[in-house]
Amino acid sequence: MTDPVLETRGLTKRFGALTASDDISIALLPGEIHAIIGPNGAGKSTLIAQICGGLAPDSGSVHLLGQDVTAQPMRVRARAGLGRTFQISALAMEDTVLQNAVLGAVGAGGSAWRLLGSALGDQALRERAEEALERVGLMPFAAMRTAELSHGQRRQLEVAVALTLHPKAFVMDEPMAGLGADGSRQMTGFLDELRCEAPILLVEHDMDAVFALADRISVLDYGRVIASGTVAEVRANPIVRSAYLGEEA
Repeated sequence: MTDPVLETRGLTKRFGALTASDDISIALLPGEIHAIIGPNGAGKSTLIAQICGGLAPDSGSVHLLGQDVTAQPMRVRARAGLGRTFQISALAMEDTVLQNAVLGAVGAGGSAWRLLGSALGDQALRERAEEALERVGLMPFAAMRTAELSHGQRRQLEVAVALTLHPKAFVMDEPMAGLGADGSRQMTGFLDELRCEAPILLVEHDMDAVFALADRISVLDYGRVIASGTVAEVRANPIVRSAYLGEEA
């Protein structure tokens, strides 16, 4: 059996009487897109925060490339190969596209901002940033202020920032959010190609995109995985239809 690139084992997180993650075990395999879906309040954001290091679980563990990273902070997980994009953009809007990509290549936290000037002069970092921008089709916009990009281009830039760390796995939090129909189709095609770079754990509300992209889907409801399987299996599951998909199934 193929070893998972990214895996959670029994992740549990409680906030008082609320169990936001209830013994969640999921795996991301090489070359696949594994979608996480569920209604608002199902626990998707809490799960992603635990996987990426922004929130410590009460119990359970997170493994990246077979290594337990549960106690590691976000920056260490990023350097180990966990690339993340956010539901709400974390880009520096007043900086240029290239500057944002270079910051990703630096791979540091707050110290990266103090090092930006010297980082731009580092040929290796600059080449890594330019390579990532070329990969997502943004190199012609390298000198543009990030605030001037379209919403879809900012989403692409977030992926480029993640690419500068040569990720082994992507965690993407609603990359289709705010995109129109054309933008969603373009992003769907882009992510379909990107899985060749690294597998993708995809949290997404756009069910057309999920059904088009996902090799497997796990469905969260009230912090629990209520179903996991192929697109066909999940769409046919009566519990999932009742809890989430409804007429969309």
